[in-house]
Amino acid sequence: MSASPCTRSSTASERCAPGSPARPDPTAMSDAAPTTVHEPDPLRVTRWSPRVRWRLLPWWARVILVYLAARAVTTVFLLILADLQGPNAWTGAHPGLLEYSNLWDSRWYELIAGWGYPSELPRTDTGQVAENAWAFMPVYPLVVRAVASLGLGWDAAAVLVSFAAGLGAALVFHRLMIRFLEPDRAMFAVVIFCVAPVAPIMQLGYAEALGFLLLATVLLLLVKRQYAWLFPIVLVWSFTRPGALAFALTLGLHWIVRWVRRADDPFPVGERWLAAAAAVFTAAAGVGWLVAAWVVTGDLHAYTDTELAWRSAYLGPVELVPFAGWFASGDWWLGQPWGTIAVVGLIVAFAMVLLLPAVRRLGVDLRLWLVSYALYLLAVFFPQSSTFRILAPMFPLAGALAVPRARWYRWSLVVVLLALQYGWLVIAWSIQGRDWTPP
Repeated sequence: MSASPCTRSSTASERCAPGSPARPDPTAMSDAAPTTVHEPDPLRVTRWSPRVRWRLLPWWARVILVYLAARAVTTVFLLILADLQGPNAWTGAHPGLLEYSNLWDSRWYELIAGWGYPSELPRTDTGQVAENAWAFMPVYPLVVRAVASLGLGWDAAAVLVSFAAGLGAALVFHRLMIRFLEPDRAMFAVVIFCVAPVAPIMQLGYAEALGFLLLATVLLLLVKRQYAWLFPIVLVWSFTRPGALAFALTLGLHWIVRWVRRADDPFPVGERWLAAAAAVFTAAAGVGWLVAAWVVTGDLHAYTDTELAWRSAYLGPVELVPFAGWFASGDWWLGQPWGTIAVVGLIVAFAMVLLLPAVRRLGVDLRLWLVSYALYLLAVFFPQSSTFRILAPMFPLAGALAVPRARWYRWSLVVVLLALQYGWLVIAWSIQGRDWTPP
């Protein structure tokens, strides 16, 4: 039996004795089976870094933090402007935050909560219907009154209801966006929603935040095709903020699209009937408040004449002529022919926006809502200082703005939106002398 050869690296004293097993050659081992070097896990090393901790949070926690941060910035803006505010019809000079957060239409809601709606329409000296409570729907003031009954004053309760409804809207909006966008883009869409120029309305004594919550909910239900749940939500929304008639058009267009695509996207008979019923119900609910005003006052035009009372400050006594308001506004602001040219240009620009790839990513149903609401506003609205607030239900467009991922773009957009937010508060919310720019 022959002995195994000794290693070449062995010294004289370490050489193997005859018949002893050979020592392993370290060099040969290194060449044959290199030792594995265990690198530290980057996640473990940086697991407590802000970016990683942010990503480890559940989606709802991130939405809540975004919303709270945005509202904190808005609160700073409000505190600055409240300190600069002079005496006005609703407050003295330098009002507190809660008092300052309940100017303008907030006082109409407080009046409704305490006294309800007039059974006889107030009239001006010329016999025209004057501004009155019928312009404001009842759900928000009733909810605030219920919260105020727990021991809070009206101002605190109004802000609390708006704040909570805005948070709910942000959460539902995220669930809506996540159906069309990747998680980071959906979250940035929420950021845009929370810092938008009119986002302060979600902590002011207005019904918009509650309207956003209900609108986001019905849009999510529509996208998920859960038609049965639309009935109760639409009913509440119809008595919270205007817009149900636009959603009825959305449902009708949605039905047509599904019918046309039924070969590729099955449209069962049961869903056909349910979607059609939801569209009819929404249309009926959309005129529910007009009917309520008619029944109480005995005047068929009580609601529309009340809305026109705000327009009379610009145009004098006018009748409601569908699709005339925008052109009348263009004429008032710019004269002719530039007023008409501007309106036509806006219509063309909006149509082009809907064709952008980033907007097309939002799916057919959300684009149908954008078209429907735009047509609704074109038919009944007169653009003035509250235009930006009235346009806020188009918030699904935030999803299109969230598509670019460049860090410089996202940070720049947030800064620009916050600057516009402060500008909106200065121009529309703060009161200077005989202010004619209500939000």
